Amino acid sequence: MSSHQAARSPSALAGLTIGALGVVYGDIGTSPLYALKEVFHGGHVPLTHDNILGVLSLLFWTMTIIVSLKYVLLILRADNNGEGGLIAMLALATTAVRHKPQLRRSLMLVGLFGTAIFFGDAVITPAMTVLGAVEGIDVYFPQYDNAIVPVTLIVLAGLFSVQRFGTSGVGKAFGPVMLVWFTTLAALGVPQIWNNPHVLSAINPLYAVQFCLDYGWIAFVALGAVVLVVTGGEALYADLGHFGKKPIRIAWYGFVMPALVLNYFGQGALLLDRPEAIKNPFYLIAPSWAEIPLFALATLAAIVASQALITAAFSVTKQAVQLGLLPRMRILHTSVRDIGQIYVPFVNWGLFAFVVVAVAFFGSSSKLAGAYGVAVTIDMTITTVMTFFVIRFGWGYPLALCIAATGVFFVIDATFLASNLLKVAHGGWFPLMIGVGMFTLMLTWKQGRRLLSDKLREDAIDLRSFLEAVFINPPTRVVGTAVFLSAEQGTTPNALLHNLKHNKVLHEQNLFVSVRHHEVPWIGFEKRVEVESLENDCWQVTLHFGFKNEPDVPEALRLLEEHGVHLDEMETSYFLSRDIVIPTIGSGMALWREKLFASMHRNAAAAADFLHLPTNRIVELGSKVEI
Repeated sequence: MSSHQAARSPSALAGLTIGALGVVYGDIGTSPLYALKEVFHGGHVPLTHDNILGVLSLLFWTMTIIVSLKYVLLILRADNNGEGGLIAMLALATTAVRHKPQLRRSLMLVGLFGTAIFFGDAVITPAMTVLGAVEGIDVYFPQYDNAIVPVTLIVLAGLFSVQRFGTSGVGKAFGPVMLVWFTTLAALGVPQIWNNPHVLSAINPLYAVQFCLDYGWIAFVALGAVVLVVTGGEALYADLGHFGKKPIRIAWYGFVMPALVLNYFGQGALLLDRPEAIKNPFYLIAPSWAEIPLFALATLAAIVASQALITAAFSVTKQAVQLGLLPRMRILHTSVRDIGQIYVPFVNWGLFAFVVVAVAFFGSSSKLAGAYGVAVTIDMTITTVMTFFVIRFGWGYPLALCIAATGVFFVIDATFLASNLLKVAHGGWFPLMIGVGMFTLMLTWKQGRRLLSDKLREDAIDLRSFLEAVFINPPTRVVGTAVFLSAEQGTTPNALLHNLKHNKVLHEQNLFVSVRHHEVPWIGFEKRVEVESLENDCWQVTLHFGFKNEPDVPEALRLLEEHGVHLDEMETSYFLSRDIVIPTIGSGMALWREKLFASMHRNAAAAADFLHLPTNRIVELGSKVEI
């Protein structure tokens, strides 16, 4: 439902706002489990009265500037036909500079790297949030602290195992669970603030400034932990299409930010009275009777936060596949009503494997904190850079205004990124390794497809000329329709050449179909089909899909009725060319990358499944192509 629809119905707006609490704010909502503790972890920042107020001030103004101003006010305006997220922003930015080829290529590379780094975040978030919650064992039952890692792995194994059943049922519980969670955050903080109201003076930004001036380099290093309060900020933008701007803004300003501020300041008030509570101020803020319920609720909230990232990883993968950035994968739809409810087995178990490695290798949220901020700050910085090009070249705002609108955010993002890069040796290498690996795969796939396309085009025969030659002495025509899938419009598919060579027949109707995926989220049915007659009951058909549309070819071909082309589904056969890539030493990519591309191409999911072709009406004909 769009935000405009939500505006017309108060009950729908309330429902979307509660839904946003669960899906959008799951990650940022669990930051109180570890954020304040990590700033003082390691003893670099002395636990003094002024330092506590200075750090609280930094936390408050970081949330205010990065989330309230940058994401909620500015970035949410940069929607791509109602959709958000880094891929949507990448599409907007590259479209805005389409007349500047070199700049467009550079932005594409930066956007690809940001998308790749997201997968590092999708690994670290479940590990960090669930570990942070389960570490309540160390506070309440220290004799069982050896159970923290096993319990964490059990919870995560259960979470990844249920993904194949779909998130629809679990998703309905997200909002209410997080509603209870944020209410609890506020309720835990209020009594501490009531007992020590002096802590509210930390709202004054001068405390943050003074802290930075007093500690200089140490304060700069501490920013790497301060940024943990805004992890999940990207989800605000990524889930724009699911909820719309208004519910996301209402949830943030009316509920999430007040609850987070009250909890952080409550933890700060506790530390002012009991500095020894720095061991785990989140759990120690609670009264003794609430220990077990809080532990259970925190674990549940961590699962919700993890689920949101896993679901986002599925969505980003699907979009990347449709934009030609990753090979086709098996994508299962877990809901007949909601097209966004998908499950990607390869991604699910790949994430799980890396999450297990992260939990087992790092073993605590404090050690994982070093890995957490790097991926987040890279994506935050890239989003700001992309936003500049969107508002300057896409919206046409004056240069001075664009620099003013994004310059401050860029300086802040770059400062946080620089601080987090200091943690590369202490865990930051882990998400970077995942991101660089994904970036290599995506770049190799994109360049490999271009090389394959160039090679096929080089050897291709013009379709119209070929058909004219065929119909000078036409072969036998058989009943039915042949649909030839071709990546290159206007060229003769290899499947047609093989069919004529071996079967020596031509169907009475022949459709030469090319599927085009565009850098917009949705393309409606009214723009789905383009048809050009090639005479003799042959047609060139182009099908257009957005990166969030479902590429259902049979469904799209039914629209040909409006163009006078009748299809009988039981008399329609689909012919596909399956190319076998042969790596060769030459002017293409490095040989190892060509071998990698050949392996990815060979193991990609079948085009028939991806395009929803009926399995009993497919004919595949293969050929070898050297790149």
